[in-house]
Amino acid sequence: MLRRLVAGLGALALVVEAAVLVVVHLVLGRTTADQSMSIQGSDPDLMSKATYGLGAAIGAFLLLTGVLLAVAAVRDRPPGRTARVVLVAAAVTHGVLGALAAALVGWGAFAATMAVLCLITGTLTLYADRVPERRLRPTTP
Repeated sequence: MLRRLVAGLGALALVVEAAVLVVVHLVLGRTTADQSMSIQGSDPDLMSKATYGLGAAIGAFLLLTGVLLAVAAVRDRPPGRTARVVLVAAAVTHGVLGALAAALVGWGAFAATMAVLCLITGTLTLYADRVPERRLRPTTP
């Protein structure tokens, strides 16, 4: 029961986080496109398109991670090898983003990022005991 709850809350949190980050990148891209100056000779149109692309990429990655957590919650089975790799990558990403959020945005953003990190790692550790063990040697009758 706890495994499903943690995975479901993690999936919900990741979908909300994906939506928020996509909106933030849309606003930043629009703001960059509307400016008429460049930073060290950079093209504002190129910076705007890069911001849109980064927003789409991070949103897609977070949605994928949320879907993987939702599948684990619905099936109540541990994620597969590829899904675990994606979840570990998302956990590492949230750790780095948490450090940046504390420095650049504030402690509220840090707390939110760490809460999502806890949900991801909680799902990974709660489902870890369900992974079947491999036998090193065959058993003899």
